[in-house]
Amino acid sequence: MKTQSYTEAMSQLETILSQLEEGNKSVDELLALVKEASELVKHCRTKLKITESDIQDAFQNV
Repeated sequence: MKTQSYTEAMSQLETILSQLEEGNKSVDELLALVKEASELVKHCRTKLKITESDIQDAFQNV
């Protein structure tokens, strides 16, 4: 996965959700979308954890 911002990843997740809600995908397409969504969720969680850690570090140094 290319390096992308949290906002970009969330936008991509919203697009995938819309595609899933359409309900016109084959099983193979659904599998690919779910795998992609899973990777994006992991990416977002990592970004959030890093941000939380950075904020905690910043306040400890104040």
